[in-house]
Amino acid sequence: MYLFIAGLAAGLVVILLASEFFTNGMEALGQKFSFSQAVLGSLLAAVGTALPETILPIVAVLLGREAAAKEIGIGAILGAPFMISTLAFSLVGITALLRNGKHPRLIAAEAGSTKRDLVFFILMYSCAVFLPAYFKNIPAGLLVFGLIAAYFYYVLLTVRSDSAALGHFEGLHLLSLQKKFRLTRQESPQTFLIISQIILAVAAMIYGSRIFVQNLWQISSIFGFNPMLFALVLAPIATELPEKFNSISWMLKGKDSLALGNLTGALVFQSVFPVSVGLIFTSWQLSNLAFLSAGFSLLSAFILLIALTRTKKVRPYILLISGSFYLLYFLALLMAH
Repeated sequence: MYLFIAGLAAGLVVILLASEFFTNGMEALGQKFSFSQAVLGSLLAAVGTALPETILPIVAVLLGREAAAKEIGIGAILGAPFMISTLAFSLVGITALLRNGKHPRLIAAEAGSTKRDLVFFILMYSCAVFLPAYFKNIPAGLLVFGLIAAYFYYVLLTVRSDSAALGHFEGLHLLSLQKKFRLTRQESPQTFLIISQIILAVAAMIYGSRIFVQNLWQISSIFGFNPMLFALVLAPIATELPEKFNSISWMLKGKDSLALGNLTGALVFQSVFPVSVGLIFTSWQLSNLAFLSAGFSLLSAFILLIALTRTKKVRPYILLISGSFYLLYFLALLMAH
């Protein structure tokens, strides 16, 4: 038992360090190519940090032969957007409340890009979850084609949208390490070095998440949790850690648009590609609890959308409401199982 707890701690440390190097590398990439905050936060950073929780359900669905593996896959597909829209949102709100000094507690989100993320997520995720339930004969391939086409349209809108430039950048960590050991005299990092840091950080995040999930699975088995409970509530905690800590890191630095865009952009990505795997390679028969998790995800996104429509700044308590949905769902799972 203690060995598994130590494994959890080790995986968490790896994820934390990798997240810092990832956000730093993405900022360096944005500075190098003059990307806007919307492109960096909602597209590049969101897709990069979505890799761990995207890989988990794909592996479970495509390589798992037992029914339990399919359940874990579907649970992880639905669990990823649920965790982002509840637990991750609330952690950003808590970070905003705890920070002080030059960074205000109000979250200064980039309203236009964040609202676009939320609208696309609400529309696409609703179609993916509810259309197959009410229209049994709808071809899965047709629905997947529509989701992917909508995502590319979303990418096009994001790239063309008006968005603020990136703010102050502290310098690439790998370049700083090279200077410390007198391996280079360059003042600005080369593109190869930036890409290398990002790739290494993503690999470390996936590795750390794998360690975390393996030990979490062992602990859940000791306490007798069933596969669906593990997939919907426990596994996404590990696979969503990169997004959580990337966003918290940006929040502490006062880069609110990047922090929130990292989460809302990941929601859009998660509502398309992992869901498409589930639609094509599984029966996609969702339980009432699965529909409940999707409903909470959509409700959380809708509440944030309404808040952004009223004002460009988000009060942290709005995001804390999202955290209450996670608690409610966890209680519903316990009662059901």
